[in-house]
Amino acid sequence: MIHSCSIHARSVAGILAILIASPAFADEAPAKDVAPEDVIVSAPVARNEMDVLQGTSVLSGDTLNRELRPTIGETLARLPGVSATSFGPSASRPILRGFQGDRIRVLTDGIGSVDVSNTSVDHAVVIDPLLAERVEVLRGPSALLYGSSAVGGVVNVIDSRIPRVMPENGYRLNAIGSYASAASERSLGAAGDVAVTKNLVLHADGSYLKADDLRIGGHVLSPPARAAALAAAEADPTDPVDFAASARLKGRLPNTAAETWTAGVGAALITDTGSLGVSYSHYDSLYGVPIRYATEPGQEQEAPRLSVVQNRFDLRGEVQTGGGFLDSIRTRVAYANYRHYELSEDGAIGTAFYNKGLEGRIEFLQANRGGWSGASGAQYFSRQFNVVGDEAFLPRNNTEQVGLFTLQQYESGPFKAEGGLRFEHTGLAAQNPLDDPRFFHGTRSFNTLSGSIGASYGIASGVRIGLNGSRTERAPSDEELFSNGAHAGTQAYEFGNPNFRTEKSWGLEATLHAHGEGFSLDASAYYNWFDDYIYENQTAQAVCAAAAAPSGRSVDFPCFQYAQAKARYYGFEIDASKRLATIGEHAINADILGDYVRATVVDVSPVPRIPPLRVLGGLEAQSDRSSARVEVEHVFRQNRIAAFETPTAAYTMVNASLSFKPFADSKRTSITIAANNIFDVDARRAASVLKDFAPLAGRDIRATLRVGL
Repeated sequence: MIHSCSIHARSVAGILAILIASPAFADEAPAKDVAPEDVIVSAPVARNEMDVLQGTSVLSGDTLNRELRPTIGETLARLPGVSATSFGPSASRPILRGFQGDRIRVLTDGIGSVDVSNTSVDHAVVIDPLLAERVEVLRGPSALLYGSSAVGGVVNVIDSRIPRVMPENGYRLNAIGSYASAASERSLGAAGDVAVTKNLVLHADGSYLKADDLRIGGHVLSPPARAAALAAAEADPTDPVDFAASARLKGRLPNTAAETWTAGVGAALITDTGSLGVSYSHYDSLYGVPIRYATEPGQEQEAPRLSVVQNRFDLRGEVQTGGGFLDSIRTRVAYANYRHYELSEDGAIGTAFYNKGLEGRIEFLQANRGGWSGASGAQYFSRQFNVVGDEAFLPRNNTEQVGLFTLQQYESGPFKAEGGLRFEHTGLAAQNPLDDPRFFHGTRSFNTLSGSIGASYGIASGVRIGLNGSRTERAPSDEELFSNGAHAGTQAYEFGNPNFRTEKSWGLEATLHAHGEGFSLDASAYYNWFDDYIYENQTAQAVCAAAAAPSGRSVDFPCFQYAQAKARYYGFEIDASKRLATIGEHAINADILGDYVRATVVDVSPVPRIPPLRVLGGLEAQSDRSSARVEVEHVFRQNRIAAFETPTAAYTMVNASLSFKPFADSKRTSITIAANNIFDVDARRAASVLKDFAPLAGRDIRATLRVGL
């Protein structure tokens, strides 16, 4: 059934009024004194990391320097429960608990990245990690406050483009420069603030990155792909594709060079009772994606490059209300105009992607009274998306979404409770101005209601256990509804279904936090039950041939059709560290993390591209001014695969790093030298569409200088 895309303003206002209402008590609870690095600022109500009911991770400071990569996916890939799509060194989006694409949200300072990275794994996330001050990863149901598409979690990259505080000495400067040997990667980023009046601060930032083709630790093709290519060479020696040459490729990953630059300016008016700031930023990138080499006669083989440009405007405001019922009101708005061209080897534009997006949210933060606190608000999202060219796989479409949410928390001694609710109306309209008979023309609308409830209890000093449950609903995306065409980036003909129902799931998560003198332990286990789970599965070529027939187009890629079924996800994450000894000023710490997820489309097959079991252990000597670390990461073989996948071999990587602060009076200046994949192993991620054609980087020596004034 086709529904209209309308929602009554009176109903929205009524629901918002209900959500904002909550109990208030006469006495305010005393605020806890916690270090800024321990506070999760992505949560609507800022909380100590140990008090968050769901699994969370924070990357900042020296650890961020050590893990910094050109993409946000690779930067976060060593955090518990996090993997990456790994579509080459320039397009790698985070994967959280096996979820990717439209089931996670990647934010910049609390608002969407306004790009098209969720539509395909070859599309880069338009966020520059060089300018990040801090990255927070929220998993589980609390992430739903940022949208129903965040069922898998949220990645929030926090920068300083809109200043939050006045610089102490009237100015502030942060700069970072790095060199990495695997791709001769050269990068430089800088951000500065200057106070021009007592309350007005101006900001400017910029970055530049240039990299050559990536060096790898072995052959470009995996052993099964090499065998297939050699068999194809023997079967038809006259084929214009040189299969044998592809099988011999090693040492470098062709077509992966990149050049990216960004620039931004901002200004903020900051007073004792609030702030208001705006910014403008420009992003420009030209990068290649690894070639999906032909391994069978008749297959297409392309070497596409993507030219990406985004212009973006942001606004952030906050006002302190002086107590009473509300403590403060926050607002955040972003508008961006994005386009990218997919270029052929001769530089001609094959397909163009255009995306205009507007997203805004307002939050009403309640005063903490009698142990009760909370935040409620509304969010609006609008997207105009169009694909033009020979490989357009979607009709022009618009998405409009209105969300209302609340998060309520209660604390009494060792007991903490939390409940959240989100109502969302999503309208999607597919337009077909060229009357292409492949494409659906019409509208769909969905009303979804998601909620979570949980509690934790401090069973001893520094030890807290928790349990939370959630019920989530997600509207299908435009790609899942309206796709009908070949997508060269993923070498697939994608076929959606405009009659899909809302995707629904139940979830449980148990957590354990234990922190004390010289040790820490954070662990979580989860289970999710999905109804009408939307997945993509390879099917008979005749299905896509019939879908393409009215337009007279041929189907040259494997046929993948979206479908709905029941699904189950479960897994765990654990992250622990222990101080082993103290030698002089250095503490000797050992740490270990592990994660695992098992996902199944019931009565069909395993969910494709799921990361396998992983264990990472490290030994580190730390002091105020220096640290040295060695770590070993073992990723197990992935045999649990969908019918169209191939198994992924296990691999073990050894990494080491040294970091020191050369000036005793300047802790913001540091030098980091890291050696990654020291033994140059051939490593491939099971979650990557291109794992058989694009391994991870080989041995990579990285040197990073960060300066703060």
